Amino acid sequence: MGLARLTPYRSSRDEGLTVFLAGFPAGQLAANCYFVGAEAGGECVIIDPGQDSAEGVDRLVAEHALKPAAVLVTHGHFDHMWQAQVVADKYDAPLWIGAADRHLLADPMAAISNQSAAMLRAQFGMGDLPDFREPGKVHEAVEGSVIEIEGLTIVVDHAPGHTPGTVLYRTAYDGDEDVEQLMFSGDFLFAGSIGRTDLVGGDHTQMLESLRNKVLPLADNIVVFPGHGEQTSIGRERATNPFLLDLQDAGSDQ
Repeated sequence: MGLARLTPYRSSRDEGLTVFLAGFPAGQLAANCYFVGAEAGGECVIIDPGQDSAEGVDRLVAEHALKPAAVLVTHGHFDHMWQAQVVADKYDAPLWIGAADRHLLADPMAAISNQSAAMLRAQFGMGDLPDFREPGKVHEAVEGSVIEIEGLTIVVDHAPGHTPGTVLYRTAYDGDEDVEQLMFSGDFLFAGSIGRTDLVGGDHTQMLESLRNKVLPLADNIVVFPGHGEQTSIGRERATNPFLLDLQDAGSDQ
């Protein structure tokens, strides 16, 4: 695989915003890898460095003189953490992952069936898998965890359903009065959809409960950056996402 196409989302250098935010889709499944910090040239977190992301990570770090202070993983599926250990160890940064998904750092294929793993190897030409292992520094991201870097505070919400250890990362945003927070949702919430629950560890009932408890109470003006596809907002999803509409309709009937 070559270098993933770099697609900046927002940059304080370009637009005078108070949060540096950039990212690019990586790997065969185009999983979004994000960079978030208070400003270009300062500390940042790297979210979901998945398959074939390491070269793109190095390029953005050099281009914006960033200092990676933590690697955050939304969940343990390979397309979101394939190179998490490589990136975390290279920059001597602690890695945060949901407690129930931590074992997948060393064995990501445990999250899919043997048949699916064989199909992935054939489809994507993976051949022999890398020597997956935990990085040198690992923290378990649990409900209410707070991650502090220079000029930025990130809070963790545990939102099982897609995987048992799926977590959301939220940070305040004061660059625009119409935006209260930024949320990085992994494969939990997408523009117009939600994460699948038919993989190992998935639970549709639990997913709906997490959506009810972790998404519906949030403010409309939270911008959502999902693990695949384009950004959205809580307000947009509340008004248009069929899964959230069904939950709201069910609630109004009680």
